[in-house]
Formats: sequence, C-alpha cells, structure tokens
Amino acid sequence: MFFKRIGDLRTDNDKTQQEIADMLICNRQVYARYERGIREVPISMLIKLAKYYNVSIDYIVGLNDSK
Repeated sequence: MFFKRIGDLRTDNDKTQQEIADMLICNRQVYARYERGIREVPISMLIKLAKYYNVSIDYIVGLNDSK
C-alpha cells in the first residue's frame, strides 16, 4: 500500500519521478521501482520522503490515514 502513497504524494505535489529521485539522491529507475512496489524503500528514504512532504512515516506506510 505504501508504494501507492508515495506515488500519490508525488503527483499531488506536481513532482516528477526524476525530481523526487534527485532529492533522494538515487536513480529515477530505482525510485520508479519503489512506486511500483518492486523494491523495498529503505527507512532512510522513508524519513526523507516524510520530511519532504511534511507527513508522518505512519501515513506513508499506511498505518494512519491522517497526514
């Protein structure tokens, strides 16, 4: 479920996969695999995503529906 959340957060903020990959300092293809659920997102990147989007990690991973 969390891979859908990171994709939704990205599109809701009008960002491209490349922009988010650049912020995470990773390859766009790697980030795309996170969004598709093919690769596990490392906790360090979950932290960066939560800070970037100003949401909780619980929200990203689906434990909470409140941002």
